Amino acid sequence: MSERGIKWACEYCTYENWPSAIKCTMCRAQRPSGTIITEDPFKSGSSDVGRDWEPSVTEGGGSPLICPDSSARPRVRSSHSVENANKWSCHMCTYLNWPRAIRCTQCLSPRRTGSPAESPQSSGAGSRPWEEYNDRNKPRARAQHWTCCACTYENWAKARKCVVCDHPRPNNLEAIELAETEEASSLINEQDRARWRGGCSGANSLRRPPAAPPRDSDVNMDLQRIGLAAAVGSQEEREVDFKTLKQIKNRMKKTDWLFLNACVGVVEGDLAAIEAYKSSGGDIARQLTADEVRLLNRPSAFDVGYTLVHLAIRFQRQDMLAILLTEVSQHAAKCIPAMVCPELTEQIRREIAASLHQRKGDFACYFLTDLVTFTLPADIEDLPPTVQEKLFDEVLDRDVQKELEEESPIINWSLELATRLDSRLYALWNRTAGDCLLDSVLQATWGIYDKDSVLRKALHDSLHDCSHWFYTRWKEWESWYSQSFGLHFSLREEQWQEDWAFILSLASQPGASLEQTHIFVLAHILRRPIIVYGVKYYKSFRGETLGYTRFQGVYLPLLWEQSFCWKSPIALGYTRGHFSALVAMENDGYGSRGAGANLNTDDDVTITFLPLVDSERKLLHIHFLSAQELGNEEQQEKLLREWLDCCVTEGGVLVAMQKSSRRRNHPLVTQMVEKWLDRYRQIRPCTSLSDGEEDEDEEDE
Repeated sequence: MSERGIKWACEYCTYENWPSAIKCTMCRAQRPSGTIITEDPFKSGSSDVGRDWEPSVTEGGGSPLICPDSSARPRVRSSHSVENANKWSCHMCTYLNWPRAIRCTQCLSPRRTGSPAESPQSSGAGSRPWEEYNDRNKPRARAQHWTCCACTYENWAKARKCVVCDHPRPNNLEAIELAETEEASSLINEQDRARWRGGCSGANSLRRPPAAPPRDSDVNMDLQRIGLAAAVGSQEEREVDFKTLKQIKNRMKKTDWLFLNACVGVVEGDLAAIEAYKSSGGDIARQLTADEVRLLNRPSAFDVGYTLVHLAIRFQRQDMLAILLTEVSQHAAKCIPAMVCPELTEQIRREIAASLHQRKGDFACYFLTDLVTFTLPADIEDLPPTVQEKLFDEVLDRDVQKELEEESPIINWSLELATRLDSRLYALWNRTAGDCLLDSVLQATWGIYDKDSVLRKALHDSLHDCSHWFYTRWKEWESWYSQSFGLHFSLREEQWQEDWAFILSLASQPGASLEQTHIFVLAHILRRPIIVYGVKYYKSFRGETLGYTRFQGVYLPLLWEQSFCWKSPIALGYTRGHFSALVAMENDGYGSRGAGANLNTDDDVTITFLPLVDSERKLLHIHFLSAQELGNEEQQEKLLREWLDCCVTEGGVLVAMQKSSRRRNHPLVTQMVEKWLDRYRQIRPCTSLSDGEEDEDEEDE
């Protein structure tokens, strides 16, 4: 038999090595002296060694024996077989390890206490290489580290604080923990790792250690929560990436996750994610860092230094861009009456819900039973100038006020109305959610937000229950509007139905942007006209005109009987996809100052004049008129006089009178405004005291 047919078995890993091998090819263990060399049963040879393993042939040339006669050989049980019976099974990969091994040869998992094995014996050849291998991988080196209880980062024993999150090191000795077994296995040096892989290239290549699953599954779960996925790479790259991502994740707070979610929301068109970040007090001007970009893992979409505005520009989210640009400049902390008195605000919401009723009959539209108009209290003028400035900064939207007054003369363009007649309009600060129209309507009437979507539900139910009535008006108005702009086209009935279904779906989705039709329905729910003063054109962030807004104009409750409605309108402002409530300020009634004067001292009524023409003295459009109601300006002016209390000022301006009364106003609204105003009245003594001290200092000088 040739020499290639004779092998010797390693006593540590049972790998069968060739006789010329001095060390085991698999585990590099030293070949013990007196090794029993066996013949490969699948090889043929003529060596005398191991002749008893060869099948014998009868003299008569009979068939060879299938099995050798075991009784012809002495029954000697080698030490190899005795020790093989005491192997211990790995609890991770079930591999049978030799008794001397303190770790699994395959997966390097530590041997559990109580595993059956013999005590290691010296073979006279010194310590085993595999024992040195296992001793070198004992976790004693990790004992010099301590694990941070806040971010799980392993710090050196000399560190007093965590180098990642600055969390102080615990005083108890139990905080200095040994590393976990999976981390201890990483102490194997690269030479041993390469030698291990190289030894697995032979017949036992299937015994390659299995890849340990990543321990950072919670990082992946957080990435999936915001709709992301980890990068796909090699096993080593993924292990390093998961460890880095975990360190980044542990440093992040709830606001950070909401910011990343808002970034993804801009890319995917999810406005709710942006609102969730804003409602948590997040900064709209916040920029993406390198760690956050790595965590988002979408280089095509996110870059270092990007803000939500940059992302909206990059992905052409014009509706989101208008909201974000409005929010960026809101530096002052806002404080409206509804925020100061949450208990009264909830009572007012319940009062609104109770005052909503549905009309019986064919036109089953919802309506409010109370006539309430919100105005700023006249007591504001009694506050010191510095306190007044602080109050206006917190309750008004300065950007909307500037855009409607200065950039384009839409409100307060008449000095006669704004100054002499005390009919100046103020733009209240409003949330920039998709419910800004509903919020502004309730702000102009009750001074609160539509937080519980009471008004939205009434809007949705009215559109569905009276769909035929509103659909007829909408279709006729849209057809006339398209023809008036020279767009000579006609839609099939299926296309009209699809567009109408879209309008109905917007009313049922909280946060969805609303259109002109919804304002027309809200005028019926309020039972009073709605006047919208808004910009005429959509503009990009560069100032480029994109199209007509079509929101400005007068919305009348034309489907009600005139006797069932009030003639006192409310005013709204529209700027760049955002609605704001436009309110006036009360007047004490001193003197004879026109519209703002107290015309009826017994009833304490304040009248505000709202212009029905623009700055060019052109009549505002009346929306959703039928073919019989359409006509020239004289006919439309006559229609306005029927639905509103109109008059013409000395300057020749056609205006509608908005009447408000503190006595007739709802007591809950009056109480809420008083508590809100008390907040600024308490600032007054401190301001006066400081002014007095300054005066004394000046006298001393």
